[in-house]
Amino acid sequence: MDRIVAPTTDPPTPLLTDRLTEWARSRDVGERAAVAALIQEGDVLARGDVRDLLVVDSGRVASLDWPRFEGQYRTALVLDTSERAFLDLVVAVGFPRLVPLWQVENLGERRLAIVLRALAALAGVDTIAVGTRAW
Repeated sequence: MDRIVAPTTDPPTPLLTDRLTEWARSRDVGERAAVAALIQEGDVLARGDVRDLLVVDSGRVASLDWPRFEGQYRTALVLDTSERAFLDLVVAVGFPRLVPLWQVENLGERRLAIVLRALAALAGVDTIAVGTRAW
């Protein structure tokens, strides 16, 4: 009589965002802030062409290759003005580079709030609330 053996299955691979968050825990504050910004924004990281250029993913472990991305994304990706400004600023947080701050005018309110939170985190400040203010 043949025995029926249940197929072995590997546990499901954690979500990319979870693996990137785990990787970022051992990185410096700038990379942690940049990873958090990319995950929070969601749209840019959801693009396959961005992930292909930025993420190194073995299936179990995921990390970001800032030097490769920084050297190629401006010419290798088709980005709208807001996406380009967001990536320029987030890359500067995660992989320090000079970046023209005037680009914040192209972010839009949602991406601006994300970048402001990343800058506060980079400064080691977690007490500044970013949101609607009355001036």
